[in-house]
Amino acid sequence: MASYPVQRTARTAVAVAAALVLVCGSVAPRAAADPAPPNASEALQRYGELATQAEALNEEHLRAQDELTKAQDELDRANRDLGDAERAQEQLRGRVDLLTEAAFEGARFNQLSALLVSESQQDFLNRMSALGVLAGENAQAVADLGAAVDEADDAARRATEAAGSATRAIEEIGQRKAALDQQITEARDAYRALPKSDRDALADEGYTGHVPVPPGQVGRALAFALSQRGKPYVFGSNGPDTWDCSSLMQAAYRDAGIGIPRTTYGQATIGRAVSLDEVKPGDLVIYYAGQTHVSMAIDGIRAVHASTEGVPVKIQDIESIGPISTIRRVVG
Repeated sequence: MASYPVQRTARTAVAVAAALVLVCGSVAPRAAADPAPPNASEALQRYGELATQAEALNEEHLRAQDELTKAQDELDRANRDLGDAERAQEQLRGRVDLLTEAAFEGARFNQLSALLVSESQQDFLNRMSALGVLAGENAQAVADLGAAVDEADDAARRATEAAGSATRAIEEIGQRKAALDQQITEARDAYRALPKSDRDALADEGYTGHVPVPPGQVGRALAFALSQRGKPYVFGSNGPDTWDCSSLMQAAYRDAGIGIPRTTYGQATIGRAVSLDEVKPGDLVIYYAGQTHVSMAIDGIRAVHASTEGVPVKIQDIESIGPISTIRRVVG
């Protein structure tokens, strides 16, 4: 994926300090967090680092939940297939038994017997044809039974593998949830320790006026995201009163009738990639090497996003949010 360098402009000390924490994290959080400017408080710097780490763990936890859902779905499919295959196997086994018995009886009624008991040439041909059909049906039934046995074995194997994947996913979720809870607690403690001036700067809702949107589904998704300005960020929240970065994007496109993945990792793979120069309203901008934050472009300069706890959903310069990993166009 293309990586886009960040070019920042000069800002006041409060604005730069606030921009520091408007990120969702990275795989290596401490390396990804922007260094605090010299005049930013150490408490604000510490909060930015902890919030960044918590956001990375939040997205990893959500990804583990996705993996569990996929594993459970595969387990359900495999168990259904196994049941179908076993029922088909039983039906075919009964058919094979009947045909085998008929073939055994027919073996005693061979070509010579058919000739001796036939009343005419046509009767002989009919009897010989019946014997051939019986043999063919028996061979086909045996082949079908073999295929059913193979399908049942394959379904049983997939069910076993899926059960193992689900078990591993559950264990991973437990581990990640414990780490996430600890990190969130540290981040919230750091936030409560901030001076009131820093908390007020973080809580600034930015521009809340009218923003024109294009027609169609993209415009509807963007309008939804913009309508959420001012709502709080909460780790792992799915709305409608609080959001995290990726749940806001998912809900916005869902409101427009388009389904997209829940996590930033999944959102980083949908649609098609575009460059920063090609950005249009509604494009999803994914940040950091770990692809752990997302915003929705308003135009080539601004984006709306849910950044971190203590900061409401707001509009911000696209490039001031963090280093861009990829930009995805969902529609068009």
